[in-house]
Amino acid sequence: MLETPALLAHTSDLDLVIRHVLAGLGHGIHAGRERGAGVEFSEYRAYAPGDEWRRVDWKLLARADRYYVREAERDSHVAVWLWLDATASMAERSHDMPGIDKLWYARTMLACMAAIAQRQGDAFGLIVCTGGRAEFTPASRGPRQLRRVLAALSKARPEGVLPDADALKSCLHFARAQSLVFAASDFLDWPSPLSEALMRLRGMRHDVRLMSLRTQAEVDASFRAGSGYRDPEAGAGLHRLQGADREAYRAALAAHFAQVSTDCRQRDFPYYEARIEQAPAAALRGWLQLASARRP
Repeated sequence: MLETPALLAHTSDLDLVIRHVLAGLGHGIHAGRERGAGVEFSEYRAYAPGDEWRRVDWKLLARADRYYVREAERDSHVAVWLWLDATASMAERSHDMPGIDKLWYARTMLACMAAIAQRQGDAFGLIVCTGGRAEFTPASRGPRQLRRVLAALSKARPEGVLPDADALKSCLHFARAQSLVFAASDFLDWPSPLSEALMRLRGMRHDVRLMSLRTQAEVDASFRAGSGYRDPEAGAGLHRLQGADREAYRAALAAHFAQVSTDCRQRDFPYYEARIEQAPAAALRGWLQLASARRP
């Protein structure tokens, strides 16, 4: 049975990964849409005493010889936007789980959010920041939209840097209507054009929720002594982490993410930190539970 990120990463079938991660997950993204005598058809269900006769589908009765009620929903008017950081730093791999990197994990989290949004009947869309540009999949509803979003997530590759602040500011056209934004990134670049865009959205009263991804090696500085690394986005030279550097590294990283957390708290962002070695279902549950503790 697929249980760990490393095993899940061995399949290229994103649908299979979603089904595994969401198995038994009872949380939704938000309160969703109201069932009842609404204006948009949702599904049929068997007639129950007390249902209004005007909601019985008489044509279906003639075919099936059973009473069915047309269930409808009132649109919540909330669009769900999934925001993926697919810049070069998201290629960072786990030192403990072969085949797992930050981009795979972020893609999996957002794919599950897309599946939940589709189940709830919400409109949802996708923004991918990669190679200095923002790629959009416009918001829509239904199974076909889920296929479009999963295809866009599947083809995302870690490349280049974030779009600049002006480019991201100009592309916030989707924010005219009330939106719920889920953003997944390592947030090693903070403040950044991405953080500025997210703060702008929050200032416009949109509901913004962040997931910050790190590897276990980043968290506890468990790199091998003398390991070399190069910033994939800044293009700087080769750096080596010696034993004496570990405490300074830990302190700098702790200060950085403390600032991220403080900024998010001040702007009322639910902010969740995850390690890419975590079981995806546990991380998704934690993100949803943290987000459900507040309202925009």
